[in-house]
Amino acid sequence: MAEMMRAVEIAKPGGPEVLRLCERPVPSPGAEQILIRIDHAGVNRPDALQRAGSYAPPKGASDLPGLEAAGLIEAVGPGVTRWSVGDAVCALLPGGGYAEFAVTHQDHALAVPKGLSMAEAAGLPETCFTVWSNVFMRAGLRAGQRFLVHGGSSGIGTTAIQLARAFGARVFATAGSAEKCAACVALGAERAINYREEDFVDVLRAVGGADVILDMVGGSYLPRNVKALADDGRLQQIAFLQGPKVELNFAQLMVRRLTISGSTLRPQSDAAKAGIAAELRAHVWPMIASGRVAPVMDQTFDLGDAAKAHTRMETSQHIGKMVLKV
Repeated sequence: MAEMMRAVEIAKPGGPEVLRLCERPVPSPGAEQILIRIDHAGVNRPDALQRAGSYAPPKGASDLPGLEAAGLIEAVGPGVTRWSVGDAVCALLPGGGYAEFAVTHQDHALAVPKGLSMAEAAGLPETCFTVWSNVFMRAGLRAGQRFLVHGGSSGIGTTAIQLARAFGARVFATAGSAEKCAACVALGAERAINYREEDFVDVLRAVGGADVILDMVGGSYLPRNVKALADDGRLQQIAFLQGPKVELNFAQLMVRRLTISGSTLRPQSDAAKAGIAAELRAHVWPMIASGRVAPVMDQTFDLGDAAKAHTRMETSQHIGKMVLKV
């Protein structure tokens, strides 16, 4: 095995232009870790936040961006029992995905679903872990309930629409263009709301309010989300594209028995991520294997064109997932 590998590093905090090709030593798998020879790596908004200097890697994680990838297992560390060298996996990574090799805990990897390409599999972990843990494990979405996801045409959104619909929920989504709204409806949304033309609060209140809302916008959306919730509704916050600070009337939470919760995936413990992976393996991977749920792919970029992928993501031109071909 080679001692050095190609990778994309963050030269300094800044815009997409600070991403540059470099050479790094190939990492070695530690106890219960696997080394993956990466075929494709997913591109996600947390990568852009890290690039901008506002989302530092956890202690001990690679400083390279990249939180998900698919490829073949190249080596295993002491205590690995789940996988063998040569297995095809897609995995949640603590960092380091923009490279030819990366390490992760053995329990954070899942088998590449039957019928999917490596490119498609690379776009699964970050969105599936996030959606399942927030919408189903934390917010407890159930069949027949009304579910609203903001940014319905994003990687998170396209995954959330399909999973919520597959489990029998009534799905609503917001998006910023007619094309994106049409994509949400095609994936199973009962109603797609163009936020440039309609108020999602009015739409949801007209049908009784949302039982669960998944939001990554924050800012001015927070008080509007509270208004859009049904009594006993749950708001799950996973990001703050508009900012994390806002004035909010908490009396509404008390009177209407509302719940506001949130999470970020990367800082969670190995055990917590392993628990999410186990649930995905049991409940979601069979749906992907059967074709009921499928990754929505936007565009593939070469590893050296990571800056172009970030530019496309930050200008919100994409529908679904972008990946890097390594």
